[in-house]
Amino acid sequence: MRYSLFLIAIFGLTLFACGEKPSEEIAQKKWYKGNLHTHSYWSDGDNYPEMIMDWYKSHDYDFVVLSDHNTLAAGEKWKLIPKSPSHEMGFQKYLDKYGDEVVYREDSAGRIEVKLKTLSEYRPMFEEKGEFLIIQSQELTESFEKKPLHMNVTNIQKLIPAEGGSSVSEILQNGLDRVKAQRDSTGVPMFLHINHPNFIWAITPEDMIELNGERFFEVYNGHPQVNNYGDSLRPSMEVLWDKVQSAYLRANKPLLYGLAVDDAHNYHVFDQNSSNPGRGWVMVLAKDLNPESLIEAMEQGDFYATTGVTLSSIDFDGKTLYVEVEPEPGVDYTIQFFGTKKSAPEESGLLLEEVSGIKADFTLEANDMYVRAKIISSKPKENPYQLGDTEVAWTQPVVSN
Repeated sequence: MRYSLFLIAIFGLTLFACGEKPSEEIAQKKWYKGNLHTHSYWSDGDNYPEMIMDWYKSHDYDFVVLSDHNTLAAGEKWKLIPKSPSHEMGFQKYLDKYGDEVVYREDSAGRIEVKLKTLSEYRPMFEEKGEFLIIQSQELTESFEKKPLHMNVTNIQKLIPAEGGSSVSEILQNGLDRVKAQRDSTGVPMFLHINHPNFIWAITPEDMIELNGERFFEVYNGHPQVNNYGDSLRPSMEVLWDKVQSAYLRANKPLLYGLAVDDAHNYHVFDQNSSNPGRGWVMVLAKDLNPESLIEAMEQGDFYATTGVTLSSIDFDGKTLYVEVEPEPGVDYTIQFFGTKKSAPEESGLLLEEVSGIKADFTLEANDMYVRAKIISSKPKENPYQLGDTEVAWTQPVVSN
């Protein structure tokens, strides 16, 4: 059973009032805000790890990753700073902020090269126990017939190289299998999630339906080129989610959970044409701010994805899903419940109910395969993925016990 913070606190107070000590199972958890997909100069981002960590920490994130393409921030790497006003200005800001800690050199043509800090070097500058956590990650980057196949590995311990394959689904499955093998061999919890399936229309629902062991994918990605909303011929990420979900449950596979990420690459110019930080994130209800607790909570579905809407309570008692918003003044909210009927699995992702207000609940009936909630606000999204976007949130799907 998933407990909201409110329910946990009340239950704990009740037990104390009766003279009983609350058990470890109902010990109060906390919501932690995190981003699981972002980039730096270690691959194709346009800023230094320290500047990026400073941005997330100063914007109230609790945990973050740098998921650079097929690389971990280890060893020696020098970055030649591009000759552009924004990059040169970025270097000057970096130099002004960190001064003597910046290692750089100038070549005969006046070009600047900067020695990038490794994870082991920049992690101690920002991490604080219980306050801010940096998790090692890699964007496992493959391709098949010019289709970009990208998968993030959260809490990876050893680099996984690209190895190719004979189809989209085979390459994705190879990634899943290699992450599982590393998890099993190290005993360290980690997971792979599928990135932006609609980026260059690379990954179809059918590709994902073939997979075994996939638990997470990006229902929202803030990069302007990822086609979150589909088009007249291809599905949006939410339509894909429901189609794959229905197929997974019919095949007795685990639930598929949806992430929101910003996939930031650009930190100097903020506009609709740039891939900026702060567009999407996850809120995880966990015991502690460490990789083990966060991954355990996420694998249980104890998190939601959001572009700005904050939820004060999510609870599922095995039959009824309860959702409550932490409202902002002057903002209206609509709570939608989506699911699929067992009698018509081909009609996946039906709108089952819609409620205006800050709280709603939905009780699964015998014919309901699963239900998930989407919360839509009237508040315009700051620096949106697409003009006209408002802030939204997605809960994870649940099935009846």
